[in-house]
This record gives sequence, structure tokens and C-alpha cells, in this order.
Amino acid sequence: MVITAIVLITAEPQAIARLGAELTEIDGVSEAHSVAGSDVDLVAIVKVADHEAIARVVTEYIAKLPGITGTNTMIAFRSYSAETMDAAYEGFGD
Repeated sequence: MVITAIVLITAEPQAIARLGAELTEIDGVSEAHSVAGSDVDLVAIVKVADHEAIARVVTEYIAKLPGITGTNTMIAFRSYSAETMDAAYEGFGD
């Protein structure tokens, strides 16, 4: 089973571009995005095997990167994507 967490990150403005690349080098971070339109600067998608791994990735790696000023983590209950939805309905209605 894979647990997905969405980590909302605030950062020092001059560090944002560097942090995007550094986040993706952390084991368990599958994506990192710089964002606009909210109070956060970056969003990291974390995919790991258990909740303990989320805690470790966020507190021991993400939050300790120089330039990060805060994090807020959301745990996904269910994940939806075009691929999983297509697979769920494959052959339906044929």
C-alpha cells in the first residue's frame, strides 16, 4: 500500500527555485511544484509505505532544508487519477 501526503511549504523567496530541485532528491518525494495564488510557495507530493515514513520525510528532511520556514501536511484518504479511473471502468459498457 502507498500512502500519499501533500506537503504545503512556505519558504524564503530567494530559496524557492533551489528548493524545488532539492525536494525531488528526497527519497519519498515524488513531485515538487512552485505555486502561486495562496500563502504557500511550494507543494511536495510524498508517497511512502506508512505514516511513520511521512513523519520522517517531513520532519527530518523537508522541514530541515535551508530556506524552508514552515510546512503543513495533509494525508490523502483516497487518490484519483485518469489512469486509475480508466482502469476501474475498463470493459464497463462494452
